[in-house]
Amino acid sequence: MKAVIPLAGKGTRLRPLTLSTPKPLLKVAGKPVLSFILDDLVQLGIEEVVFIVGYLREAVEAWISQHYPDLLAHYVLQEVQDGTAGAVALAEPYIDSDVLIVFPDAVIEVDYGLIRSLHPGCGGIIWAMEVENYQRYGVIVTDDAGYMARIIEKPSEPVSKLANIGLYYIRDHALLFEGVRHTMISEPGKAGEFYLTDAFQYMVDHGSRILPAPVEGWWDAGKPETLLETNEHLLLSGHGGVDPGATVDDAEIQEPVRIEAGAVVRGGRIGPNVTLESGASALNCELEHTVVGPDARLQRSRLHHSIVGAHSRVCDAAGSLLVTDHSVVEGRA
Repeated sequence: MKAVIPLAGKGTRLRPLTLSTPKPLLKVAGKPVLSFILDDLVQLGIEEVVFIVGYLREAVEAWISQHYPDLLAHYVLQEVQDGTAGAVALAEPYIDSDVLIVFPDAVIEVDYGLIRSLHPGCGGIIWAMEVENYQRYGVIVTDDAGYMARIIEKPSEPVSKLANIGLYYIRDHALLFEGVRHTMISEPGKAGEFYLTDAFQYMVDHGSRILPAPVEGWWDAGKPETLLETNEHLLLSGHGGVDPGATVDDAEIQEPVRIEAGAVVRGGRIGPNVTLESGASALNCELEHTVVGPDARLQRSRLHHSIVGAHSRVCDAAGSLLVTDHSVVEGRA
């Protein structure tokens, strides 16, 4: 089994953070979102991954090479942002077996063991969850046996609240790419893009049985506010704590927090839901619902619902901030 991970998007909903950092490399609980995904794939036994790259591709490729050197990685440039089907189409020359397709928009918890136990007559799995804001998703309508009958991208009417989350296992890779090619020569969707979900519909219409499977957890990382919510969930789920190599002097700590080795806290109050990465410092600060990148320096600041990039300096600031890497913010706290 191989994997395909589309990474070419610009992450516009996360600007200005993504002006310098690729969206999949933004961190929650001290770890890039992409790393949570790749760790799962490695544990699953996947050794070969096709990365569809574009925006800030050099940073993405360098990070993968450094942190996953044993992974056989193929990098394919998506020059035109023409949708999810367009991205996956670029992987076809590298896929000659069953394939896992993962869109790195969230931290996901699923039972990958379903792949091994999948009935031989099934063509694949679409992981899905019940949502209320169905208009934002591709939603799945099932038949009486529980298999996918239709998938509708961002419907205006509540035909279903079972939303696909961007994680797919496809056993019949040949029919998948036949469906992708058919989609690419059809009329594009509302936004002028070609949707991978139309390729899945093609597969079903040509006799494939695709099974919707439940999601144990899905934590969005596509917007600043959801990134912070995901950070809190992870801190509460075993990724928090104060590292013995951190320095904390005369400060109030309100769990959950993650204070990494080399971080320095003097005075003030930290938490709840605060991550201070390695080398970061917070001197006489009050921080809550805030992520602070490595080697950032904060002084006399009162921040909430903020993300501060690596190597940044924030002094005498108050309120909610989004600060890119290597930036300087000076205010009047």
